[in-house]
Amino acid sequence: MSSLDPKLKLKERAHVSLNDEFLRNAVKYTTEKLRSGKKLASEELGNWEDWRERARQIRLHTIANLDYYLGQFVQNAREAGVHVHFARTAQDAVDITMQIAKEKQARSVVKSKSMVSEELHINHRLEEIGVDAIETDLGEYIIQLAGETPSHIIIPAIHKNKQQVADLFSEEAGETLPADTPVLAGFARAKLREKFLEADIGMTGCNFAIAETGSITLFSNEGNARMVSTVPKTQITYMGMERIIPSLDDLEVMATMLPRSATGQKLTVYMSVITGPRRREDSDGPEDMHVIILDNGRSQQLGDPEFQEVLNCIRCGACLNACPVYRHVGGHTYGWVYSGPIGAVLTPRLNEDKQKWGEVAYASSLCGACYEACPVKIPLHDMLVYIRRQNVEGGLTPGAEQTAFKGFKYVMSDYKNFRRVLKLGRLGQKFVAQDGVIKSKLGPLKGWNEYRHAPTLANESFRDSWKALDHDLQREVSEMDPAVLKRLKEAKQKREGRE
Repeated sequence: MSSLDPKLKLKERAHVSLNDEFLRNAVKYTTEKLRSGKKLASEELGNWEDWRERARQIRLHTIANLDYYLGQFVQNAREAGVHVHFARTAQDAVDITMQIAKEKQARSVVKSKSMVSEELHINHRLEEIGVDAIETDLGEYIIQLAGETPSHIIIPAIHKNKQQVADLFSEEAGETLPADTPVLAGFARAKLREKFLEADIGMTGCNFAIAETGSITLFSNEGNARMVSTVPKTQITYMGMERIIPSLDDLEVMATMLPRSATGQKLTVYMSVITGPRRREDSDGPEDMHVIILDNGRSQQLGDPEFQEVLNCIRCGACLNACPVYRHVGGHTYGWVYSGPIGAVLTPRLNEDKQKWGEVAYASSLCGACYEACPVKIPLHDMLVYIRRQNVEGGLTPGAEQTAFKGFKYVMSDYKNFRRVLKLGRLGQKFVAQDGVIKSKLGPLKGWNEYRHAPTLANESFRDSWKALDHDLQREVSEMDPAVLKRLKEAKQKREGRE
């Protein structure tokens, strides 16, 4: 499956995904595997809820004091020789990147995984000025060859199988490669090693920035992030302004929680802590290091009682793996960089066009599975309700929906209206009901009945049934032995006296 056209409406994208059986099976298989791994890893660690609360408190404290810790990080990073840049918008970050690339006369760039760089669409922007940008994370490399975008925060090519990867690599190699994992991995390794050695600039993301040392940390399972940050002469690190923690002690907690929540690992395979460019005594590392701190709508969440906690996110992807909606439609249905429950919140919050992106908040059943899975306990399901409320208050919902809810209010606010509608419903359903269910796909029932059947209204309401039952009980009581009735009455009086 290729990336879906973001011009399509959410329901249209979801419809395409729901009819892609391979996609659904691939996403289901992988997310279930990740969830099982997380469960085992968290149980083995023990006291998982205590760890969650500890991680949450670190993030709450950091975001509440973000100005202080950002200032501390910038000061220490600059003292270590890092060029620190602030970018208010995605375009500002692109402009800074372009300026660095031009100053370095760069012709090629290698990248490790970075969701912030996806916000910038930096690969395409570099290509526009003649710079070859290559993804070196295996999953990112696969989808780059396919001309697609990531469909999962942690596993960007979750929607691909070995044969599809073999076809992509065969086209790149100019020869037919078998759908064999060692062969495909070997091809990618050889191809990317050439790119590492040729690159003028290495670009990375930032899992966590450490305020007390001015360091950035990179978590990786493939070692590509270490190559990207040591071989090229210039390093550019993209960092969301919220991706900061106070100290190395806090990193211990995050390094425990992130891999367990993301992939079920006790520890990521490679964890790099980078403090400034290469020093004279260092054997490797960049000669020049830049950190671009991106806002791009994040600061608007600060101070907002409903949404500030979304900045606590550590990008583990656990909420995607737990979400029943994501597991059915995959990541491309969400239409932007971030998918799953975190994407359903971030997309409308970080994009100014609420008319376009507000609908993403409806890609959720509000079951709360995301909250239970989140290692820092972000109440994403509550945030989605708030976004939906804002959509309604802002008049962003369809006119038919607004009319429907006005009608719903009219019916539910008065019992007499409710009874009238029930009677009309019972009459009307006779024309569309079959075998006790409504199978019609007309009007508002079309979406529901495409995958299930709506139940029919009961022939008699509960209130009417209760009246009949009460009448029968009264008759039975009247026919009881007078002596029994007397004892029941006396028992009732004694009970009322004690009360």
